[in-house]
Amino acid sequence: MARNVRGEGRLDTGLVLVCATLAILAWLSPRRSREEIASALRGTVLAPLVRLEARAAGVRAAVVARNDLLTTRGRAVADTLSLRAISDENATLRKLLGLSARLQEGFVPAEVLPSHGGDEFTISLTAGSQVGVQPFLPVVTADGLVGMVETVDRTTSTVIMWAHPDFRVSAMSIDQDAFGIVQPYLATGAERWLLEMRGVPFRAKLDSGTLIVSSGLGSTYPRGIPVGTVIGELNTPEKWARTYLVKPAVLPENLGPVLVLMPGRAQRGVNGVWTSGAAADSAARAAAAAGDSVGRSVALDELAARRAALDSLRSDSLAPGDTIGNGMRRRPLLRPDSSRRDSVRRDSVRRDSVRRDSVPRPAGRR
Repeated sequence: MARNVRGEGRLDTGLVLVCATLAILAWLSPRRSREEIASALRGTVLAPLVRLEARAAGVRAAVVARNDLLTTRGRAVADTLSLRAISDENATLRKLLGLSARLQEGFVPAEVLPSHGGDEFTISLTAGSQVGVQPFLPVVTADGLVGMVETVDRTTSTVIMWAHPDFRVSAMSIDQDAFGIVQPYLATGAERWLLEMRGVPFRAKLDSGTLIVSSGLGSTYPRGIPVGTVIGELNTPEKWARTYLVKPAVLPENLGPVLVLMPGRAQRGVNGVWTSGAAADSAARAAAAAGDSVGRSVALDELAARRAALDSLRSDSLAPGDTIGNGMRRRPLLRPDSSRRDSVRRDSVRRDSVRRDSVPRPAGRR
């Protein structure tokens, strides 16, 4: 082993000496000779190395360009997601401002604090007893009912949401044909966020998509707060009442800023607050669709005017006295006895409403 190391060291030393000698000779040789030797070396011995270097440079440039493209796409996707999130947040805030404008007073705005591994059906708000928040007050958004205040601190409060096992609300259909109690569905997976409306009279049948609102029975939730929409009927052993599966009006991903209704506002009621907002939205959609209807009406009017012009030209071309080929006169389209007559008959002239012999006579004459 020592001999091999010693031999490799001698070989390396010899190669170094040869390279140094060649370098000295190349440096001492004329410039033209150096260029010829370098060109010959590049075309023979160094040609594979030059091609390999060029290929490596191309691969390096492609990798750099790929990384730049991926970085640009990532930034574009991040910007798009942030813009969408900002747009959704602005839409939520606009709807909440509209709700506060309709309520006018009697509420406290609050933000939802981030949870730290607690109960997923309980949220914390940035409003407490310092601003008048009390237990058992309803919490709402522009979409509908969120839940009820459970405990209150000085600056924060805890709210049980609609999916909490202790949540209950007396509810009814929007047309007031069916009443019942809305409570959590108590399922697993994504269905744990659904609701069920129990105790609905058997004679009251609700269609899918029917809006369910709070009925105002009890002292917690005022009448008219949207709770959810009917998905379908559930099969239960109760034959004297119906149970319906309800989709909540406020979805977990849409939960943002909320309003806590104060006792005075809850006692006065919120009738028409959410329904007027829905009417305003439908009016906005109708106004947006009005432009299309106006355009269609204008097009129909223009088409009717063109048809009227063509009909008038056709009637003029077929008028009596016009001639056809060979000097022959065209027969009139109307019969002589079908000429237009007066719309009022001679014997139908309006007469005096008072007959001549009905003129009042003096009291002294008979």
